[in-house]
Amino acid sequence: MWGEKMKKKLFILFSIICLIFTGCFNKNNQLKKFTKKIENNKSYYLTGTLEIVNNEDVYTYDVKASYKYKDYYKVSLKNKTNNHEQIILKNKNAVYVITPSLNKSFKFQSEWPYNNSQSYLLKSLLNDIKITKNKKVINKGKETIIVTKANYPNNPKLKTERIYLADNLPKKVEVYDKDGNIKIKMTFKEIDLKPKFNKNYFKVGSTNKTIKTSKELKDIVYPMNIPKNTHLTSEDKINTKEGQRAILTFSGEKPFTLVEQTVNASDELEVTSIDGEPEMLIDTVGAFSDKSISWISDNVEYYATSEVMSEVELLDVIKSVSVMPVSK
Repeated sequence: MWGEKMKKKLFILFSIICLIFTGCFNKNNQLKKFTKKIENNKSYYLTGTLEIVNNEDVYTYDVKASYKYKDYYKVSLKNKTNNHEQIILKNKNAVYVITPSLNKSFKFQSEWPYNNSQSYLLKSLLNDIKITKNKKVINKGKETIIVTKANYPNNPKLKTERIYLADNLPKKVEVYDKDGNIKIKMTFKEIDLKPKFNKNYFKVGSTNKTIKTSKELKDIVYPMNIPKNTHLTSEDKINTKEGQRAILTFSGEKPFTLVEQTVNASDELEVTSIDGEPEMLIDTVGAFSDKSISWISDNVEYYATSEVMSEVELLDVIKSVSVMPVSK
């Protein structure tokens, strides 16, 4: 009798060990296969939906992202409310943030996309996994969840990232703040690891799909998040060759200036060189340089600068400028 009991105990113990081992194997197996796929990959094309949460508003983009070995990237971000599209393009010459409807572009000598997390780029996700020493790997059925640190230098509120793998590829990415709230969500629809691109795909060129623009500022928009002991002291509206310009001056402990002006579409691509980095704001991609940031939203060009505020403080103000969210 004692022998039979021992056999049962040993069988149960063996079964538990097998379950634990199988679970660990599944976790490591899916992660290893994803790592191998992306490390050996020479190109990909993917589509998906990107959601950015700002307080009670949710800004939603259709995303198309392309990669070709070694440093060629092309990312299209289209606002789902007004179809305003911007393209982030990296080739052997530089990094560009292009607004096709206006034939305008910012040009950077930048380390993008390697200088921070990019939830819609596969190699960026793999890099986040590699540099996180104490990452968690959670197995849920056919899905593996990898919890890593989020790397957003200009947005320290973003702390962790969850990468959901299924069939050895990401299906969803969520970025959380310190309170556990989702602030960024990327949902992948299609991932093609063997796409073909034509020879001009990663080149910068003009477009003939420009739109008609207004020479009048319909509305002046204001930041909702103004630093303590800082307030609006002057508001000037002037006429320019481009149309109209509004200059908002804020004075106090954290002074800054916000300029808003109409922008005309060009027949040929206009390229403005920026000594800085592309920065994802809320409803657009901006050009962040020392003590200033420029961006285009809803066919209005904005410029903000401060000699006193830090980069993080200035971004907090800019991200609170009252613009129409992509969805609510």
